Amino acid sequence: MLRARSHLYLALANLLWAGNFAFGATLSSQVEPVSLSFFRWALAALPLVLLAWAIERPDWRAAAREWRWHLLQSVLGLSGYALLLYSALGTTGAVTASVVSAINPAAIALAAALVLRERLTRIQGVGIGVAFAGVTIVLTGGDPRTILADGFGVGDLLVVAAVLAWTAYAIVSRRVSTPPVTATAIQAVFATATLLPLVAITGLTPPTDAAGVFALAYIVLLPSVAGYALWNIGAARVGTAKAGIHLNLLPLFTVLIAVAFGQALEPAAIVGGSVVVAGVVLTLWTRRSREAMPEVAAATRSLPVADAADAPVHVIATPPALTGPVVIGTLADALTGPILRPDTAAPVEQVPAR
Repeated sequence: MLRARSHLYLALANLLWAGNFAFGATLSSQVEPVSLSFFRWALAALPLVLLAWAIERPDWRAAAREWRWHLLQSVLGLSGYALLLYSALGTTGAVTASVVSAINPAAIALAAALVLRERLTRIQGVGIGVAFAGVTIVLTGGDPRTILADGFGVGDLLVVAAVLAWTAYAIVSRRVSTPPVTATAIQAVFATATLLPLVAITGLTPPTDAAGVFALAYIVLLPSVAGYALWNIGAARVGTAKAGIHLNLLPLFTVLIAVAFGQALEPAAIVGGSVVVAGVVLTLWTRRSREAMPEVAAATRSLPVADAADAPVHVIATPPALTGPVVIGTLADALTGPILRPDTAAPVEQVPAR
């Protein structure tokens, strides 16, 4: 029962992150990317601090000693990723953005092999190639000749840049020993501070109607706080490698939300998304006998949120699965149930909220 509940938490986390793409696209017509990124982390910082205290009981002094790494991770995975993603959502669709973002596990595994010299199995190598082929299908609309004629769209390039920022975040996270929720809370404070100079230049653009306020509240409370808590609790119980498989639900949930609210799907997104998911499954594939090997397990560490990570859908009513009582009740149940803390659970890598 506990394991089944943990898989439910992981699925719900991806559902909440999928909503970040959808609601982020909704807000892109009202709120500038700098303002949206600032509002998200400034308003989520305190709830994340309280959540870290409730779940991890951290040693704040020990965490503060790693402030340089937290600052770097904040620039890459929180403020940087959010700015790139929300800028992309203004010019590309939620479905395309989520499908391209789904390549994150493969990109992280490849970067770990190139930068950290971590060993890849043949199956994982094939999976990385398949995943990148799927992204190519999505970005070219299924016809590579369009790249020669028109080049890549600005929104597509911004999503790719967000993936690269996320990958760098994941690689840097190997240097950090702070528990994951605590690390994100500290990084949210840093993100708020580092975004202030940009806010001073661009000014703040708040939501202009009730739907925009609701979308912003959703992004702050659910993907940034509740989704992150559910992910880390679930991953601590089932293991990082098995948790990583659930990331394939992100583009699926984004597609379902987009379809539910009237967005048309392009065949290239469906085909390319399926290829990406297949590639990621192969990338995360580890035989039971190899799961304890550090070089294999490491390839599946530091896997996303996106927020997020963590994309246009028009004004969206609250889907039934995202109503307040359901999410709050599930989160409360998770926080009051038997939690595997960092000193007793399998390592759970930092995953920036999508």
